[in-house]
Order: sequence, then C-alpha cells, then structure tokens
Amino acid sequence: MTLETILPPERVLYDVAGGSKKRVLEFFSTFIAQNTPSLDSQEVFSRLIGRERLGSTGIGNGVAIPHARSPHCSSPIASFLKLAEPVDFDAIDGDPVDLVFILLVPEEADDTHLALLGQVASIMNSVDTRQQLRKAASQRELLDLITARIREQPVS
Repeated sequence: MTLETILPPERVLYDVAGGSKKRVLEFFSTFIAQNTPSLDSQEVFSRLIGRERLGSTGIGNGVAIPHARSPHCSSPIASFLKLAEPVDFDAIDGDPVDLVFILLVPEEADDTHLALLGQVASIMNSVDTRQQLRKAASQRELLDLITARIREQPVS
C-alpha cells in the first residue's frame, strides 16, 4: 500500500487555519468524519490527542505527522494540511509546525502503519520538498507537489 492510494486530492488541504495543535487536530477530526461515514469526529480526535500525550508527533523542521489507530477505520486514511500560519506542536526541535501529514489506520495494521509512517517521514525529511510545499500558492500546486514526491518514493 502506498500513500498515493490513501491520499485523494480532496484530502490535500491548502491554507488551513491553525491556531493551536488542538485546533488543527479538531479541524482534521471533523473534516475526516464528515467525509468518512464510519468515523466519529470525537473518537478520531480522542485517539489523535491520546497519541500526542505519548509524545509529540512534531518531528522537527516545521513538520508534524499525527497518527493513530482506530477500530472504525477499515483501511488507512491520509491527509496533508498546509497551515496558513505555523502553530506550536511541541515539536522535538521547538519550532512551530506548518506542514501536517495525518494518518489513521485500522487497529490491527501494524506493518502497514509503520510502512506508511516511514514513507511520510522520508518525503518530509527533504529540505527541498519542505521548501517547495511552503512556496505552493494554491491547493492544486500543493497537490501536484505532494503527489510527485510520493511517486518518487521507492516501492517497498
């Protein structure tokens, strides 16, 4: 399974209002529940916040990869958000976050979960990729950039 198969264009969001880590996670939880009938926004939010309590998913360089397991998720779900303004995400380097890649996976998806997280981390580890994503001036440009980077990843 690749990121491209679980990240449809409508889940690449440009210029999302942030405010705080909590608000970003609330926004995503509401957004994904409205578009996925099997998911409840409060349950998704609770699982994402629960994961953040274990340690921030802010991996540094203005990037966060919030992720969680859900028994109501039948297959992995990804979303990419470019925030309008960076927010404090308690990242390991202390820098605010403006690029957020969110993953929800089924409860039992151990190997898939780890493989998807690895793909996201590999993409977001590139200085060039982060700079280009930040320069994107529209949702379409953001979508084209993230899709191109996903397609450049080696298939495992």
